[in-house]
Amino acid sequence: MIHLLPLYAGAAFPLIWGIAHLVPTASVVKAFGDISADNRRIITMEWIVEGAALIFIAAVVLAAALIDPAAPVSKAVFGLSALMLIGLAVVSLFTGFKVRFLPFKLCPALFTASAALIVAGGLL
Repeated sequence: MIHLLPLYAGAAFPLIWGIAHLVPTASVVKAFGDISADNRRIITMEWIVEGAALIFIAAVVLAAALIDPAAPVSKAVFGLSALMLIGLAVVSLFTGFKVRFLPFKLCPALFTASAALIVAGGLL
């Protein structure tokens, strides 16, 4: 049975978190101090890529939920999106979670909660 509210919530978290990644990119890179131009570009790229990936996950989940949430392809979108979010949670757990800055510590829980909401709304 499809439950739209958890699907929308599960998509809202990565959408908001993705936007929150994009907005402070320049200040985050600047906070690294005097680093090489290549390292600045790599950090910039990684922040933009994670933000864009999170926004994309949210967009495809929302599109599937709005078009036909019961369709087999929508269920595949929900499942694959949840798996990707769990993958990001695991990576975040072993990397950003170890940083002292609180927002990095929130990533694993946020990604896992989003995946659980998507599964609960679209697959259970």
